[in-house]
Amino acid sequence: MDQGDAKLIRMANQIATFMASKPEAEGVAGLAGHINDFWDPRMRGRLLDHLARGGAGLMPMVIAAAPLIRPPAEAP
Repeated sequence: MDQGDAKLIRMANQIATFMASKPEAEGVAGLAGHINDFWDPRMRGRLLDHLARGGAGLMPMVIAAAPLIRPPAEAP
């Protein structure tokens, strides 16, 4: 894992930590929504690639949100 991936993992986990106070389904949807709305398509792509490789270091909520995160080529 390079430094860029480590930063994305840290950022995704910070969002998950914030969303952990919400009911699980709401937190998962909120996490994915935040990433979809505010992360650059390249960042989303790198996160999805990391998830496809097993998602080492990511909190369970980030892994649960993966199906809701838009791939970079998808329009909003």
